[in-house]
Amino acid sequence: MSELISGPAAPPAAAGPAQDALALLSELVTALERSPLLAVRSVDRSGIVRFWSDGGAARYAGAAALAAPGAQEAEFAAAVEQVWRSGQAQPARDWQVRGADGRVRWIYASLFPVFRAGHLQQVFCMEIDVTARKLAEDALRAAGGNFRQLFEKSSDAIVLLREQRIVDVNPAAVALFRCGDGARMTGRALDDFSPPRQPDGSASAPQNARFAERAHAAGNCRYDWSYLGCDGAPFWAEVLLTSITFDHEYLFYAVIRDISARKAAERSLHLAAQVFENAREAILVMDAGRRVVAVNRAYADITGYAPSDMVGRPFSVQRGGADALSEQVWAALAAAGHWQGETEGQRKSGALYPAWLSLTAIRDSEGAVSNYMGILSDISERKKAEAHTRHLAEHDFLTDLPNRVLLLDRLSLALVAARRKRSMLAILFLDLDHFKNINDTLGHPAGDLLLKEVARRLIKCVRGVDTVSRQGGDEFVIILADIGGIDQAAHVAASVLQAVTQPYQIGGHEVCVSTSIGISVFPSDGADIDTLVKNADIAMYHAKEGGRNSFQFFNAEMNAQIVERVGFENGLRQALGRGEFILEYQPEIDVASGAMVGAEALIRWQHPQLGLLRPERFIGVAEECGLMLPIGDWVLRRACAQARLWHDAGHPLVVAVNLSAAQFMQKSLPASVADALRQSGLAAPLLELEITEAVLMRGGANVADMLAALRRLGVKLTIDDFGTGYSRLGQLRNYPIDKLKIDQSFLGAMRADPGEAAVVTTIIAMAKGLQLLVIAEGVETAEQLAFLRAQGCDQYQGFYASAAVLATELGKLLP
Repeated sequence: MSELISGPAAPPAAAGPAQDALALLSELVTALERSPLLAVRSVDRSGIVRFWSDGGAARYAGAAALAAPGAQEAEFAAAVEQVWRSGQAQPARDWQVRGADGRVRWIYASLFPVFRAGHLQQVFCMEIDVTARKLAEDALRAAGGNFRQLFEKSSDAIVLLREQRIVDVNPAAVALFRCGDGARMTGRALDDFSPPRQPDGSASAPQNARFAERAHAAGNCRYDWSYLGCDGAPFWAEVLLTSITFDHEYLFYAVIRDISARKAAERSLHLAAQVFENAREAILVMDAGRRVVAVNRAYADITGYAPSDMVGRPFSVQRGGADALSEQVWAALAAAGHWQGETEGQRKSGALYPAWLSLTAIRDSEGAVSNYMGILSDISERKKAEAHTRHLAEHDFLTDLPNRVLLLDRLSLALVAARRKRSMLAILFLDLDHFKNINDTLGHPAGDLLLKEVARRLIKCVRGVDTVSRQGGDEFVIILADIGGIDQAAHVAASVLQAVTQPYQIGGHEVCVSTSIGISVFPSDGADIDTLVKNADIAMYHAKEGGRNSFQFFNAEMNAQIVERVGFENGLRQALGRGEFILEYQPEIDVASGAMVGAEALIRWQHPQLGLLRPERFIGVAEECGLMLPIGDWVLRRACAQARLWHDAGHPLVVAVNLSAAQFMQKSLPASVADALRQSGLAAPLLELEITEAVLMRGGANVADMLAALRRLGVKLTIDDFGTGYSRLGQLRNYPIDKLKIDQSFLGAMRADPGEAAVVTTIIAMAKGLQLLVIAEGVETAEQLAFLRAQGCDQYQGFYASAAVLATELGKLLP
């Protein structure tokens, strides 16, 4: 057979792939020749059989005839003749034959031409015995009654077709096509129930024909199809078209199932997928464990994170984890099913951006959370636009200072903070003097340039927490938030006056201008915005009436204080040179023995006009003017010198010197103390330096280093006013402290509030636990001393022992 197919044998080929292929082909041909189920024969143009396969020879014994009726024999001959004429293979079909043994068989035969050198040489007939299949078909026909029941009762529509025409339908088909009666369907083609074109745009008739050909060739074909019911309403169906042979005819039966709901769901899913992928907002889907399962293209565009960076990982707006969504957000999402809010995102590059995040919980049919969906929007541009719009609405177009709207908002916030902290704030109302003259002589453009320069100078005169605002024209308002006293407001006002009065270079002209300032202070001058601004305005007009180029407080008493402060500042700068400072000493008494063990040096100012002033009157001014460093150094050196005189007189008293905050923060303090000890010749253990608890708390990380440096000098260290701050006794373990001084306010309040006694008791007990000495100040009665003695207090000072006296008077108290 291989020769018949291939022609005369060729010379042996060289070993290689080609030779292997020929060998494989030869083996296949040999297998076909020997198959008992397959018969292969070929005839030439004269009808002479040129080849029988082994299976064909055994089946027909060299001859074969088509069985009755005789029409099939002629039909077979015509089929062979058609191959000779057309040179093309004929479609395979079933034939009935009778073999040499007389048995009738059914075969499935294929006729195809064989060419050699371009000429048709033989017609091959390849036959497969399908007798068993035919018997099965007979059995199927025998079971037709059962099939009919299935046909009638099937929930799927079943349609039988002969020559493309409907010959029978079951009740389910009538219902599906909404025809009311099967007669409205029989005799028609399924194409009649199809729209001219399918939803994908293809023509229905040619496409239906192709599906029929496929079903005929393969036995069945499954496809989705859009039909029109008898009422004209469209619906989607899944069609299983099966080709069957019945009484030598090819029939089709179609099982049609309504899938309109499925198609609608598919369309919805497809639409959702398109929306998901093409949305401008970043969308991501998480599982119930908050791990990302999908992100869209916009997510990568906005964040820089590709799906491979996110899928399978816990969701975070900042992938570094610095901004993991709080559990409160997830709790709100669990409760309400939705959460949205503004957050800060981080791109893959590390850049931060403002984002709006919406989270939605997706629940399954049982109500359990199956997924979470997040929609993330980059709102950077919106934020910029909002900020720009807000800036324009809240700022003066000329100077870019806050306008009245923003001023009132900031003043409202400042008042809330001042009430909460029980602190003071000040309003400075400024009006440029004779500004109209500049506009009239140099023109409004020059006036605008001057206003801009004034604004720049005002900003340099205040802190970052303060606000400078232009109210319009030549009026400005300054908010000084959280000031320590009215003198601070006066200091700023003086700075403003000095800055504003400096000459200006405007358009080639040197211009000089001054300003009048009115000041109101919360809470003394008003408790609300309108009152404070009004009173500052009134004070400003008083300043103008007083000669301009000055500032005026709204309250007359405040003015008196400011006058005193200015006088004090000038007087303090000269007091050291004039020798107006003196020291008084208050004895420190041992509680157990009653002996004097030391004395605290207290500064006094012998004012030329006001007489002897206690430190409460002038120390605050000295601190603000930066004079505490020279004054404190004078106190230190004078006290050391006096203590050396007592020592030389046989009284080795410890002298206690208070250090100001400014002194304590100076790196040169240890050197100054060492120099004072060296010049006086005083032994270091006889010098006790007192630092207030407040200074200790504000000193930060440098406190321990400074205390350690002082301790290395050998001096003693005491915490003054202990109990008035918020430090803990446990913190003292970190500092080389020798003694605690209990603030006098606790002893004074014991009679009215017994709870204060408990505080004193606790401080003494804890100090003893830390092996620290304890001294109480402000002891005025025997009862107070008895209480301290009972609690184990070591030392005391106060009027009960002695008031502060001069060094010469202190000697009278010594034994």
